[in-house]
Amino acid sequence: MGGQPFLALNVAALPDDLPSEISSEIIRGGAEKAREAGVVIAGGHTVKDKEPKYGLVVLGFVDPRKLLEKGGLKVGDALVLTKPLGFGVTTTALKQQKAEEPDVLEAVQWMKQLNRTASQLANEFGLHSGTDITGYSLLGHSMEMAEASGVALQLNYSAVPFISGARKYAEQGVFPGGAFDNKKHFEPNVEFADVIDQPGQMLLFDPQTSGGLLLGVPSQKLESFVTRAHELGQSVWVIGSVEAGAGIRVV
Repeated sequence: MGGQPFLALNVAALPDDLPSEISSEIIRGGAEKAREAGVVIAGGHTVKDKEPKYGLVVLGFVDPRKLLEKGGLKVGDALVLTKPLGFGVTTTALKQQKAEEPDVLEAVQWMKQLNRTASQLANEFGLHSGTDITGYSLLGHSMEMAEASGVALQLNYSAVPFISGARKYAEQGVFPGGAFDNKKHFEPNVEFADVIDQPGQMLLFDPQTSGGLLLGVPSQKLESFVTRAHELGQSVWVIGSVEAGAGIRVV
């Protein structure tokens, strides 16, 4: 939302028999990312559970006049994505022992990247509309923005970035269960061009872990926004536009 985090609490659910070297690596990984984000971990809470779970509760500051909100898209805005898609289908392939190591490493490398620079870039350009792409998929979170803003979105499928193994695993149908839930819930308001096949459609319903930001960038700021992103080493893809109407069309 454009805020600056300053304080975090660990929340962990770990099984009794989890080797200490694994639990310590989990906590260390959280600490490293918190340090990278400029956050102090001030404590936390741990419970026992059969399946390991870990996360951070984060507090921060934001100027209410500069909030990134789901509403606020304007007709003519460009839709800009800051990370590729395909994390859900790739990690599911890993769970099913079907994933190739380079594909997993690529997904992990992207998931480890903070959205810090992308958020700062949005603030620098005075953007007001954005969201992160997580469990509801690109189409689900895009729909939230469209409905909150009272507009329609057009996505250019050929411009949407995917990590290397995503298409391969999509063709094998190894999506997480959430992808099918997303499809059932959001598909009635999505229109696909005939050339986009079923695996391609499903990739847009794929839940993402640690996905990027989807930002609405006014057309007059787009060129300078992209140039500045490249200067900062921030990946950006222009994947669509905001139009009058309702729903989402994928062409």
